Amino acid sequence: MAALLWLIGGIALMAAEILSGDFFLLMVGVGALFGAVADWAFDNTIVAAIVFAVVSIGLVTFARPWLKRRMHGELIHTNADALIGRKAVAVSEVDKEGGRVKLDGDVWSARAFDDKQTISPGVSVTIVEISGATAVVLADTD
Repeated sequence: MAALLWLIGGIALMAAEILSGDFFLLMVGVGALFGAVADWAFDNTIVAAIVFAVVSIGLVTFARPWLKRRMHGELIHTNADALIGRKAVAVSEVDKEGGRVKLDGDVWSARAFDDKQTISPGVSVTIVEISGATAVVLADTD
């Protein structure tokens, strides 16, 4: 009887995965199916629970990240996130109050990441954050 409950639970979790698309419920559902097989084979709920836990944790830890990368691809940063880490050049003095930097031919308003730092025009900077329409920059130490 318990094996049937494990089986129904596993199928229900795998079906619910359609709504989430995160592959978590699928992994736990497969763990429940393994728990059903263990309960049927050993007729022991404790053994079935241990098999369920080990298989579920193993799948969530190892198979899920691989499956997510395979199905969704690597994370591609867009918009403001894509600018973080990029190099720019100060076109005016940049301090905690503001300034201007040139990034890929476009001039951006900017401010220094370090409140005590003043960046001179012509100095290479790295964008560490985008705050609204302002690039928060740090002078490169070459």
